[in-house]
Order: sequence, then structure tokens, then C-alpha cells
Amino acid sequence: MTPPHRDLVAGGWADCGGRLDLVLEDPATGRPLGPAPATGGYRVECALAAAEAAAEGWAARGDRAELLDAVADGLEGVLGEIVRLEASATGVPIRQAAPLGMIVTGSFRLAAEQLRGGTGEILRREDGRAVHVRRLPWGPALCLVPWNAPAPMAAHKVANALAAGCPVILKPSEYAPHGTQVLAGAVADVLAGRDVPGGVFQLVHGDAATGARLTGDPRIRAVSFTGGAAGGRSVAAACAAGLKPVQLELGGNNPLVVMPDAVPGRAARAAADLLTTLNGQWCRALGRLIVPAESQDAILEEIAGRLSALRAGPPLDEDTDLGPLVHSRHRALVRGRRDAFGGRVIATTEVPAEGNYLAPALVTGVDPGDATEEIFGPVATVHPYRTLDEAVALANGTAYGLEGYVAGADEDAALAVARRIRAGEVKVNGSSVMSLHLFAPRPAWGASGLGEEGTAETLRFFTNPQVVGVENAGALHARGDA
Repeated sequence: MTPPHRDLVAGGWADCGGRLDLVLEDPATGRPLGPAPATGGYRVECALAAAEAAAEGWAARGDRAELLDAVADGLEGVLGEIVRLEASATGVPIRQAAPLGMIVTGSFRLAAEQLRGGTGEILRREDGRAVHVRRLPWGPALCLVPWNAPAPMAAHKVANALAAGCPVILKPSEYAPHGTQVLAGAVADVLAGRDVPGGVFQLVHGDAATGARLTGDPRIRAVSFTGGAAGGRSVAAACAAGLKPVQLELGGNNPLVVMPDAVPGRAARAAADLLTTLNGQWCRALGRLIVPAESQDAILEEIAGRLSALRAGPPLDEDTDLGPLVHSRHRALVRGRRDAFGGRVIATTEVPAEGNYLAPALVTGVDPGDATEEIFGPVATVHPYRTLDEAVALANGTAYGLEGYVAGADEDAALAVARRIRAGEVKVNGSSVMSLHLFAPRPAWGASGLGEEGTAETLRFFTNPQVVGVENAGALHARGDA
């Protein structure tokens, strides 16, 4: 049972008065659930005004770290509900959604910990005087999150913006608003109970039109966006016009390079994991499998065996390995991209006939030049190579540069190849959704985005430095004392 669509503006909840043309669905059955929500124009304007009014007071609060810890405590009680709603709305199996739920509470605790550690620094001049570098909040911030793991990404962005001292307006994707709405309720309850003005944290619903209105408003002083490349370009253009900072994570078409010495079974496991985690609906999923020509058949046979063993079913079933795609529109899009390649499709997973299921697929015989765009589903192309130089060229043969993977028995040789791949993060012999280190940056190259979105980097993004100190020196051309 999903909660009614409500937005949170200036401390008050209200049923969303607007509705979008998009009809939400139960991914497991395809059953329509009613139109997606949209916050009305008047409420959006009120949210902007409330955020602006709250900016100075929130930046001055000295107890933000304690408040963030309290929010994390409050979220513990609704975490199970958030996970269930997110799995139901996105189709991601609950066994995968549950571990991601830890990001919801963990983001607020990490932000509080960083805040207590201090965000500024003191430099010393040659004369011994102190120069203070303070990290000050930009002002009201907008956080735009996609539908594949909305609550964890919302928590990460919101926690760091609030820690920095920025009031936040949060807008989740219209495809999966429910879990984020529950998250917003828990955050709002904690803040309201500690005399925090309603403009400090607000939730609105809507599609790209709502996001564009918020992004272009001069009262929004920083924007953090995760989503598709087209949306990211629009957000970037609006932020450029307003000379405001923007953080963009726009996805990728990620390569897995299988080294000549790789054990076929281990390489196959990595490929199958990367193809099917979150049902292939994640920015760091496998896009291109790059394999030695001489072992291609053996590796593909191993992958086909692994895919055939997957159990596809309802996302809330604990035994489900693979769930449905988020919406019939998205399923049609992914299937159309798969079929447009025109190659041989290897798809061995049995999926239910009802619902938005799509069997994971590898497509062979595809020209690398035709496999440069992100698919955002359980589909990847296969590309054989003869030399490692050719493998690296294939890995770098796209405008994206988010994630890369290398599988091989000789770790040093695999690391040498990994360092040649143009991507923000490259994992050797790994296929998890987690970063290599909690405090490693999560950078993006090329069309994959702009800026870094790591644990420390996101907090810094929402701040701007101010340098203050006593100089006691005059201009070079001055004569005498004033």
C-alpha cells in the first residue's frame, strides 16, 4: 500500500493538487496505480520563499551536527517502510534494496561526523598571523534525485546540504516518489520538534518542468542532480545562466575488460553481477563486455549459465534475484535499444509474462561505434579484442567516463590496464555497488557528469570558502604611512 502523494512546504503537508500525464505502475504486474503527483505552482513559489527566509538562520545554527544525528535516529524507525516502498516502486529485489537502505541513515551520521571535525582550516602567515579559511553555505540548495535508488541518493544529498548550512528543497523522480516522501516525513518531524523553521527542509513533487522552474530561480544558489544526460545538460545550462554551482552525475556506458589470464567462471560472475544488479538500472552497470577473442565463447557460455540460474519474480519476495523494470515505458525503451543493435542476443533467464520484466541480455556482433550510449537496463554489448591496447581503446571508445572494471588473475597486470581506462573509478576484480573506499571521491569524466560526489566532496560542494585575516601591509606603490 503506497502513501497518498503529499508535499511539504514551509513546514506544512498538503495533498498534491497537480497530476502528471505519467501513470504510475506496479512493476511486478504492470497494473496502473494512478497519475504521478505534481506540486502546484503556488506551492513551489512558497517553497522558494520559505527556503530563502530560512537561509541566514540555518547557517548560524551551531547544533546542526546534533540535529543530523537526531534525524538519523528518527529514520531508523521508518527504514523498513522506505526499503519496501522503494523495492515496490522500482522493481529492485528487496535483498538488494535493503543494504542500500543503510545509506539513508548513514548519510546523516557521516555528515554530522564531518561537521564536528570542522570544515575550515587555519593557515599561518610568515609573520605568525592566522588566516582563517571558512567554508560558508551557498544558500538554498536544490536536490534532484532519480528513480533507481531515490531515498539513499536523497539522503546523501540532503544530509550534506543541511550539514553545510543550506536550506534544502528536495524533488524526487516522478516515477518513484513514495520512499523519499516517507524519508522527508521523518526528517521534517525531527527538525520541527527542535524549533527548526519549515523552510530549512522541504519536499516537492513533479517532473522535469518542476525541476526546471526550481533550477532557474535565482533564490536557488546550488543544485545537485543525479539523472540522465539530457536532463543534466538542461540543469547545467540553467545553472550557467545563473552563475550557480552544479553537481552532475549523469550515468555511464561502463566497460568490463576481461584480461587474457582471467578465469572464465570468475569473469562471468562479475559480468552477470554488473548486468543484473538493480535489474541493470544503475549508472555503474555493465554496458560493454570486452573479452579476449580466443576465450569469448567460453566466457559467454559461463555467463549464460549464470543468467539461466537467476530467479525472476516480485521484488518483495526474498527469493527473487531479478525483478521487473520500473515502468512499461522504460521496458519498451530498453528493449528497443537492445533490438536496434541487430546482433545476436544471448538471454537465458526465464521471466514472468506479466509485468515489466525483461530478461538480461548480452548482444554480440555489434560494431563498437554503435554501442556508445548508455542503455540503463540489463543489456550489454560484447566486443572481442586481440591485444590489450585494443581492449583499452574499446574501453575508452565512448564519451562517458563514470566506472570501469577489469577482471584478471594477475592483479598487477589488471591494475596497469585499469589505470589506462578513462573513468572516475576503475575496480579490479570487483562488482559491488559500493565505492572502493567510503571516503574516496566519486568523480565523473566526460559525459558522465561534472564534479565529485563522494562522502567529503558533497559536503564541500554545498559550501564556498571565505578567507579572513589581518594583513597590515599597504599597496606596493604607496608612500609613507597613512
